[in-house]
Amino acid sequence: MTIHRMDNVLIVVDDLDAVISFFVELGMELEGRGPVEGRWVERVIGIDDVRQDVAMLRTPDGHGRIELAMFHTPRAISAEPENAPANTLGIRRVMFAVDDIEDVVARLRTHGAELVGELAQYEESYRLCYVRGPEGIVVGLAEQLG
Repeated sequence: MTIHRMDNVLIVVDDLDAVISFFVELGMELEGRGPVEGRWVERVIGIDDVRQDVAMLRTPDGHGRIELAMFHTPRAISAEPENAPANTLGIRRVMFAVDDIEDVVARLRTHGAELVGELAQYEESYRLCYVRGPEGIVVGLAEQLG
């Protein structure tokens, strides 16, 4: 076996507090938060003079994690258009299984989230939607039916 598990997905953000609040409202738990800097991180990511704040959030089952990074130096840069459509190359969304999709959407709207398209049903199996949250982050939500 070459991999044991997927540890996390990194999302670089400008407003760490707003994005943490969004994911906590979704149901993730904040594991920790703090500064990251020094030669070791510069060597790992290939950028000199790095100073950043990082937060790690985990799903309630403890198996999935999202790492958020806010760069102080050097400043983060944008590599794609704001609110990129679903057919833009690269990572487009992170998908979460939820119990009550309408409740989750309503709670996320209090954090500025908007539906990307609409809430739709796939056969008799799932209700699904994409939600665009702070900083254009897109999360997919799936409620299993039956």
